[in-house]
Amino acid sequence: MGGGGNNGKGELPSFTVTVTNQEVIAAVLPMQEHWLPFSNLDLILPPVDVSVFFCYKNNTNMSFGSMVRSLKNALAQALVSYYAFAGEVVQNSMGEPELLCNNRGVDFVEAEADLHLQNLNFYNPDESIEGKLVPNKKHGVLAVQATYFKCGGIIMACTFDHRIADAYSANMFLVSWAQIARPMKPAIVAATLSAPSFRRSLLIPRRPLRIHPSLDDMYVPISTQPPPLPPPSEPESDNSNSLISRIYYITADQLCRLQSLACSSSLDHIKNRTKLESFSAFLWKMVAMAAASSSSAILSGGSGKRLVAKMGVVVDGRKRLSYGNKNKESMMENYFGNVLSIPFGGKPVEDLVEKPLSWVAEVVHKFLETAVTEEHFLGLIDWVEEHRPTPALARIYSGQTTDVGPAFVVSSGQRFPQSKIDFGWGKPLLGSYHFPWGGDAGYVMPMLSPKGNGDWVVYMHLLKGHIDFIESKAAHVFKPLTWDYLNNQHY
Repeated sequence: MGGGGNNGKGELPSFTVTVTNQEVIAAVLPMQEHWLPFSNLDLILPPVDVSVFFCYKNNTNMSFGSMVRSLKNALAQALVSYYAFAGEVVQNSMGEPELLCNNRGVDFVEAEADLHLQNLNFYNPDESIEGKLVPNKKHGVLAVQATYFKCGGIIMACTFDHRIADAYSANMFLVSWAQIARPMKPAIVAATLSAPSFRRSLLIPRRPLRIHPSLDDMYVPISTQPPPLPPPSEPESDNSNSLISRIYYITADQLCRLQSLACSSSLDHIKNRTKLESFSAFLWKMVAMAAASSSSAILSGGSGKRLVAKMGVVVDGRKRLSYGNKNKESMMENYFGNVLSIPFGGKPVEDLVEKPLSWVAEVVHKFLETAVTEEHFLGLIDWVEEHRPTPALARIYSGQTTDVGPAFVVSSGQRFPQSKIDFGWGKPLLGSYHFPWGGDAGYVMPMLSPKGNGDWVVYMHLLKGHIDFIESKAAHVFKPLTWDYLNNQHY
């Protein structure tokens, strides 16, 4: 592949993406049109789209045309089982969203980029990915874009409605699609694929409803939110208060160091903290330091209140809802939809700054403990039922908290199956989510590096001022993602 790499954050070439074809791909088999209700756990998701993209070097003799034909044919087959992705979201008589499974199909875009893949700015997806390489979903539930690069490489990207699928469900679909696309015998493909389950009865509320008061601290009916503030009359002098996206890698050595610091304590009851807890605690501490150091951040928050930094961590409830039943466990493993909760904690900025990392990690561990139980998810299903048809939202996303200060959510992409997304031309050089969701809270998605060496690749969507601070104070931890890192096989 021609061209050169880039070792840091320097300027990389601008480029143009030209759409060469657009069509709609429907399931290859006809289906009976039917309605699929949202579960109560789908109803707490806002109508936002999530994007995911995969970068491939072309190590085969396949042309772009043959690669696209393979993608389309496999997609049409995958949509037979994953028919939810071929439908449309409509409102029912109560004003709630439902999924109309009508095989409307998936918008599929083919495009070409006048750039070599190794000259792409992986570090700054706002410049290189957004609006160019991930599709803007205009219709339906899922949109796909395949983009060809001058070097023969390809980026395959999807954008999907978060109300229909969480990351776990999207991963199931992507793995199935890739397996179907690979040149295998049909019998072998069928033996390796598990059909998704759309059994909403797995998530029905209890009678009578049993709701713990703590859920009112975590979720809020949207009708109780204050109206949005009017836009400023004059633009700000800088954009430090705007949310931007960046992608970094963190070495395995640095992750082990963070974990060691998070576990170091004189308290006997402190047990080992996971890498995710340790990373989340470190990032929470860094965001608090950034908020405290900002010239516009007064500890009163400008309103007589202490400045409080809030962090949520996404928890998947599939294993928690298995009731210890092996059959239920198998059904939940294949369940397609949203099975998420977002517990969060809020602490004064000065505490997060001054206390050791082990203290912050203990706070993370404690608020996560409240949501990793069967009772929490059953109670959340009941909580949504009590408030229907009024839509609801995780409080940390709503901005409706009693405290002033920054807020962000850490998801977990540790099970992001990058190595399995092989459509027949090799494993991806990189896979990443892209989620500049448009709200006020930040979003962070750490994933295992495709190198398989224990490193992490981290997508971060945070305030520019906080990103700048983190890069200045923790550059040894957060290293800008580059082609040289991805393409270097000697590690």
